[in-house]
Amino acid sequence: MTLPVLVAVAWPYANGPRHIGHVAGFGVPSDVFARFQRMRGRDVLMISGTDEHGTPLLVQAEKEGVTVKELADRYNRQIVEDLAGLGLSYDLFTRTTTRNHYAVVQELFKGLYDNGYMIKETTKGAVSPSTGRTLPDRYIEGTCPICGAGGARGDQCDNCGNQLDPIDLIDPVSKVNGETPEFRETEHFLLDLPALAGALEEWLKERQDWRPNVLKFSLNLLEDLRPRAMSRDIDWGVPIPVEGWETNGAKKLYVWFDAVVGYLSSSIEWAYRTGEPEAWKKWWTNPEALSYYFMGKDNITFHSQIWPGELLGYAGKGAQGGEAGSLGELNLPTEVVSSEFLTMSGSKFSSSKGVVIYVKDFLKDFGPDALRYFIAVAGPENTDSDFTWDEFVRRINNELANGWGNLVNRTVSMAHKNFKEVPQPGELQESDKKILDLAARTIDDVAEHLEHSKFKAGITAIMHVVGEANAYIAEQEPWKLAKDDDQRERLATVLWTALQVVSDCNMMLTPYLPHTAQKVHETLGRDGEWAASPRIEEVVDDAPVEVVGVGVPEEGQTYPVITGDYTQQQAVWKRIDAVPGTPLSKPKPLVSKLDPELAETGPEWAPVQGNEA
Repeated sequence: MTLPVLVAVAWPYANGPRHIGHVAGFGVPSDVFARFQRMRGRDVLMISGTDEHGTPLLVQAEKEGVTVKELADRYNRQIVEDLAGLGLSYDLFTRTTTRNHYAVVQELFKGLYDNGYMIKETTKGAVSPSTGRTLPDRYIEGTCPICGAGGARGDQCDNCGNQLDPIDLIDPVSKVNGETPEFRETEHFLLDLPALAGALEEWLKERQDWRPNVLKFSLNLLEDLRPRAMSRDIDWGVPIPVEGWETNGAKKLYVWFDAVVGYLSSSIEWAYRTGEPEAWKKWWTNPEALSYYFMGKDNITFHSQIWPGELLGYAGKGAQGGEAGSLGELNLPTEVVSSEFLTMSGSKFSSSKGVVIYVKDFLKDFGPDALRYFIAVAGPENTDSDFTWDEFVRRINNELANGWGNLVNRTVSMAHKNFKEVPQPGELQESDKKILDLAARTIDDVAEHLEHSKFKAGITAIMHVVGEANAYIAEQEPWKLAKDDDQRERLATVLWTALQVVSDCNMMLTPYLPHTAQKVHETLGRDGEWAASPRIEEVVDDAPVEVVGVGVPEEGQTYPVITGDYTQQQAVWKRIDAVPGTPLSKPKPLVSKLDPELAETGPEWAPVQGNEA
């Protein structure tokens, strides 16, 4: 049996199109990992969707003069188009406003409630004085009462990592309109994290291969665990499945409770849509399965504390005991893979502040693989990294075009011109063996890097082989060999060697640059689909589920999803032989060079002036 690997990708919030800062954190890294795992022969399920509940969406809808459902529908479709255009190979990318999602969220809540991990308390909630609307924790900022840092949010301080409540903040203000919130008494359900602390600590201390920043941050969270509110005074969200509460249209489950349950609900929806309703269990109740969660660093707490806590409580694994719910004992994350922030001249990408480059604009002008390459080689894997047009142009022109594109084009062009096919090599010389051995070793090295989510190290190693292969060609001078009939066998050997290394590099680059890899596959005279692409499908919300409460989604709504059939692609993680006699055609340019002026001006839709000054 192949190893099941769940690739659980952070759910983008549906209040606007995606910018490149978003996909640098969750999108490209998760897709590189998923594509690599499929090439290794693993049984991958890559899932996510748009997160569509909570106050911010209501605020945005009010600004735009549309209903919150209309806004969610619009941005759900835009985000689907953005992520599919980037080539993110989801098995299912869905949304949180489906009946299936509501049903799974309510089941998780009921399991926690029945086991005693959802406690009812009267708390003080932040309210906007001007609108009377509840403010989400993350939309309140102030000074941290523990470390004194400014800009602390109502749920945590990024500076010291401590969990906070909005009422704890010094001089709190609303990020929506800048006013000072009022704190009013209200009754809510809280997740009893202190009762789960022991189980959480035991689980976290077993983690060995996590990125050090993620594990340290997660362990630090255990020092100040307190119950966390899991319901809100809001009329947009999943109803609370408790008698007397489900009909209260003014109270719903907290958006962050329902969003993390999306990893499970989307897996269940995927199984339903494949015609095998129980298939999701291969990734969720099978103790052999692995699960990797991808996100930006501001979401670590929800994936290394809140979501594992919910899973443990649902299984009855905390101090209160209890029994597993009807879905069974569910797997905890194998690893939480968190990236830092991609910035622009030190400022975090922010649509509201105008510090933004939208994915759709980027794709229109530069295509998907240029962005995928930049994120892989210069993205925020372990530290914040800064996007500048100067750096983007340099990377694409010097590395992708002059390095990789040049290697493919010059090698295939010379082989086509002199042989019309992959030539039959003669006896290999030491220089030939050296570059071939380097490529072979790098295949194993890159696999090791990707297995541990070290994407930058992986692509750096591949591009080192590309550079050495270009140096090999310059040293062997096949254009001179071609002028001497007595050197024809040597010419054939040099070009076959170069073609084999091109094949090796293309195989290794496939998870990073799937669109380009397909072109190289064809350039090498090979047929069929090498690297599969996702597709967008319109589906109907028709899963046979029971949902309780008021304001639930209507049955029969249609919406777009990202899906794909990745089982038929040819891509595998091993050396693909350059077979002598394979016909070759004159290649087309592989990577378009960018106008150097772009480095100084930027495009019209994201000019340098004001962004990178």
